[in-house]
Amino acid sequence: MKLKTLAVISGVYDLLLALPMLLAARETARLFGAPPPVPVVNAQLNGLFTLSLAVGYFWAARAPEARRGYFWIAGVLAKGLGALLFLVDHFANGSPASFLLFSATDGTLALLTLVLLVRRP
Repeated sequence: MKLKTLAVISGVYDLLLALPMLLAARETARLFGAPPPVPVVNAQLNGLFTLSLAVGYFWAARAPEARRGYFWIAGVLAKGLGALLFLVDHFANGSPASFLLFSATDGTLALLTLVLLVRRP
């Protein structure tokens, strides 16, 4: 796999998460077994953050070697720490088991990004 391919996959993944959080926050929370967000703007801000990551990935896909820094920040740092937070929150605070899916997908994308960044073409 190449960084460009991973950027497109990560961008689509983040876009598919962002839009429901922005446009249907209550329904999205219910779908994942979480209580409704209070205030709703908190979930919408998470959607906005995720949308920003998606746009960044599409930008980075246009010149992946020149934009490797973005992959370190969004792909390794944000996704890696996000995966860890989902995992810790599930066990420490009893968040829904469905959140472990986010931990697994974010964690997998973070590890793939790390491998591709460390392994030069």
